[in-house]
Amino acid sequence: MIVLGLSAFYHDSAAAIVRGDTILAAAQQERFSRNKHDCGFPGDAAAFCLDEAGVTLDEVDFVGFYDKPLLTFDRLLETYLAYAPAGLGSFVKAIPVWVKEKVFQKNLLIDGLNDLGRGTLDGDKMLFGFHHHSHAASAYYPSPFESAAVLVMDGVGEWATTSFGVGKGRKLDLFEEIRFPHSLGMLYSAFTYYLGFKVNDGEYKVMGLAPYGEPAYADLIREHLIDVKKDGSFRLDMRYFNYCTGLTMTNDRFADLFGGPPRGAGEPLTQRHIDLARSVQEVLEEVVLGMCRNLFDKTGEKNLCLAGGVALNCVANARLLREGPFENIWIQPAAGDAGSSLGVALAIANNHIDGSDGGGTARQPAPNGADAMHGAYLGPAFDDGLIRETLDSFSAVYDAVEDDELFPAIARELASGKITGWYQGRMEFGPRALGNRSILGDPHSAAMQRTLNLKIKYRESFRPFAPAVLSEDTADFFDMDRESPYMLLVADVAEDKRLALRPEDEARQGLDKLNVVRSDVPAITHVDYSARVQTVHKETNPRFHRLLTDFKQETGRGLLVNTSFNVRDEPIVCTPEDAYKCFMATEMDVLVLGNFVLFKDRQ
Repeated sequence: MIVLGLSAFYHDSAAAIVRGDTILAAAQQERFSRNKHDCGFPGDAAAFCLDEAGVTLDEVDFVGFYDKPLLTFDRLLETYLAYAPAGLGSFVKAIPVWVKEKVFQKNLLIDGLNDLGRGTLDGDKMLFGFHHHSHAASAYYPSPFESAAVLVMDGVGEWATTSFGVGKGRKLDLFEEIRFPHSLGMLYSAFTYYLGFKVNDGEYKVMGLAPYGEPAYADLIREHLIDVKKDGSFRLDMRYFNYCTGLTMTNDRFADLFGGPPRGAGEPLTQRHIDLARSVQEVLEEVVLGMCRNLFDKTGEKNLCLAGGVALNCVANARLLREGPFENIWIQPAAGDAGSSLGVALAIANNHIDGSDGGGTARQPAPNGADAMHGAYLGPAFDDGLIRETLDSFSAVYDAVEDDELFPAIARELASGKITGWYQGRMEFGPRALGNRSILGDPHSAAMQRTLNLKIKYRESFRPFAPAVLSEDTADFFDMDRESPYMLLVADVAEDKRLALRPEDEARQGLDKLNVVRSDVPAITHVDYSARVQTVHKETNPRFHRLLTDFKQETGRGLLVNTSFNVRDEPIVCTPEDAYKCFMATEMDVLVLGNFVLFKDRQ
C-alpha cells in the first residue's frame, strides 16, 4: 500500500509518501522553491517523494489531500453571510479566488501531479481527508503508543479549530470539536498581529518574548476576550476581532482595550508589548491544561498525542507534561499544516491495510518506545559527488576530510568560538533543524546569542537559542527526565549550572534582562532559566551524536547551540548550493558539507 499525501493552498505546502506503516519521505515545498511558508502546489516536494520511494504515479495506490475544500468554502460563505454587510472588502478579495481555483482543487491537484513527468494519476485514486483528522493521524500513527488520546489545536480547519479524539490500534476517531470562529490559534495569532509580527510566522517570537514580561493583562484577556467553560471548552468575544470579515486580526475595540493601536513592524518593543506577550502565553497554557484534563476524564488514556500549529508552543507543552493528567505526551514534529500531508497518507494507509474498515492487522508501534518519524530526517540527501560538484562550480576553497579527522577538528573549531554551518544527510521535516541543516555554536560563550542573532540570523536580539544535548547527558544540564528529540519541550537549566546574579541584574525589567549571564551555558539559557531542548540520540543521528561526543571530549560539555541553517525570512537550506550561499552571505566561520570543510577566511 503506497500512499502519497499532499497539503497545499493555505500555508506550508508539503508532500509525504508512505508504504503501509513505513514513512519513506516527507518535505515542505518552501525548501525547494525558497519561498518561506510556500502555499502553492507542492510539485517539487511531491516529485522528491516519488523519486525517494522509487515509484511513479501509476504505482501509487492512493493520493490523499489533507482537507475538504468544499467544506472550507462553505465556512467562508456562511461566515460572510452571518456578518453581512460587514466584510464586503474581504469577501470581494477572497471569493473570486475560491470560485476560480480552490473549489475545483481536485482537477488542480491531478493536473499538477501529472505535469511532474512521473507517470499518470488516475483520478479515482484521489481522496480527501478532513483537516483535523489529517492532523490527528500525523500525531497518532507515528507515535510510540498502542492507544492514546489525541488533541488537535490550530487556527481553523474546515470548521474545526480544536478537536478531541482517541486512537486504538488502527482506528482513530475524533468525537468532539470546537468550531470557528472560536479558536485558540486565532487568539494567539491576534496578539501576534497586534504586537507587530507576521501571522503564521511570528508566533514563535511572541513565545520567546513572553519570559521578559509579566502577565499584567491576563485578567483583561480572561474577562473580555475568552470565556472558558468548566469542561475546558471556550468561546471568544468576536466583538474584539476582525478575522471573520476583515483583512486584519484585531479591531479598534481590541486596541482600546489594550491601550493603543497595533505595533508597527519597525517600532520599538515597549514594556506593554512584552507584558501582552506574557499574558496571552499564560492564558493559552491555562486553556490547554483545562482541555487536556477534560480529554483525560473522557478517554481514560494515559498517553496523549498533539498536533496542529498550537502544538508547536513548546512552553505550553512542557507545562502540560509537568502539570497535566497524562503520563506520556508525543508531539508531531511537523505539527503545522505541512505535517498533515503525512497525516492524510497514514490515515488512508491504515484504513486500507487488510480491510477498508481499518480493523485488519494490528498496528505495531516502533520497538523500544521509539516513534516512526526516523528522527524527522525524511527530506533529500546529497552525496559527496554532488557536493563537490557544487563547490567547484563556485570555485570554493575546501578540504575533503575523513571522519576520524573531521569530527575532532570541528569540535575544536566550535570550542574556539567558531560558528559552524553543519550540513549532513537527509533534511529535516518540520520547522526545526535537528542536526542535519543546523548552525552550531559553543553554548558556554556569553556573546554567542547576540552574535548569532545579529550577525548570522539577522533577527531580533531577544530571541533565544536552543541546545542540542547528548541524550545520555540531558540530566546533567536540565531539569528533564524525558526525551525531547524534536525540540518541542522546554526545561529549566539545572540548578548547579545557574549563577548567582548581582542585585542590579535581579532588578532588571523587560528587555534589559537580555545579555545577563545566568548560567554556565548562557547562550542557551533564556531569561527565565528555560531552554528548548533537543536530545540527540545515536540511533537516529549518529553523526550529530558523534560531533557532540567529540565536543564533550574537547570541552567537558556534550552540548551545543543548535539553530536552523537559514537567515531571517528564508527557509531552512535544502541543497548544498543553498548552504554555500547562506554561508557566504553571513558571518559564519566554518561550513561542513558532508565531509567537505570550508573556512570563511580562505574563501
